[in-house]
Amino acid sequence: MACETDSIAQQLLTSYSEIGGINHLDGTNLPSRDALPAICRGLLALLFPGFFTEEPMTTACVAGKTRRQLDDLITRLTQEVTRSLHSQKDTQSPDDTTARRLVCEFLSCLPDVRTLLLTDVEAAYEGDPAARSYEEIILSYPCIEAIAIQRLAHWLYGRGVPLLPRMMTEWAHSRTGIDLHPGASIGSHFFIDHGTGVVVGETCVIGRHVKLYHGVTLGAKSFAKDDEGHIIKGVKRHPNVGDHVTIYPNATILGGTTTIGEHATIGANVHLDESVAPYAVIALGAQSHRILDKRARPSRAATPRVTA
Repeated sequence: MACETDSIAQQLLTSYSEIGGINHLDGTNLPSRDALPAICRGLLALLFPGFFTEEPMTTACVAGKTRRQLDDLITRLTQEVTRSLHSQKDTQSPDDTTARRLVCEFLSCLPDVRTLLLTDVEAAYEGDPAARSYEEIILSYPCIEAIAIQRLAHWLYGRGVPLLPRMMTEWAHSRTGIDLHPGASIGSHFFIDHGTGVVVGETCVIGRHVKLYHGVTLGAKSFAKDDEGHIIKGVKRHPNVGDHVTIYPNATILGGTTTIGEHATIGANVHLDESVAPYAVIALGAQSHRILDKRARPSRAATPRVTA
């Protein structure tokens, strides 16, 4: 059967003209999803020299390779930041020098980000008895990649760069299963054990020495709406977590006015939408279980097979 490509194309073109909102036509170029992986991998290579490249990194070659990586990232990032800034509606289009200035300032923050990331690796090493070395943590723990990208994206988010910071954290999310919004403010010594299914919302504020386990959600309790029923954006929706807090698997903590006090412990599967005092331990109570002995069950007679 011949494929009527002309007919299909015409139907699509009609759809483009009739269904708006998911088209981007006659506008400026948007940041490239295809360019993003190379940018994120390049940033990780600068943050963790010798860990995110195939070729070995030696003291003799690190200066030259670092400069070449920076030159490549300046070019790539300037293009994507420019596209991001030009995507803003109802604002005066910035000139390209604004994007380059932002990129240079952003790359200048990498040493400070490295200082924070060392505390995250230390927290993972101290918090996981299975960890044998820093090398094992950097190479194989998904939280390190997710946290590193979030800390970088948070810088861009804080400077008002649209689109790109969220694209960066969603790239890490797709690779690690850890969803950290670039707007979240995260203190030092942050560790996510196992990590799969963790969600940290945009307006979360997380203190120092915080440990989360897999499946933890720091989310919104509800969404305020305006008189026309539209969600009001830009308000505090997600909880605050104090210093030295541990939150165990599948706990859900919701709400912009919810604060988990310092040194508190939140047990597995707990659901909270109210604040917790410092040093508190919140855990589910005793649960009843049915305990059966499989050997005591009556045997089932084999059902005869009916054949035609």
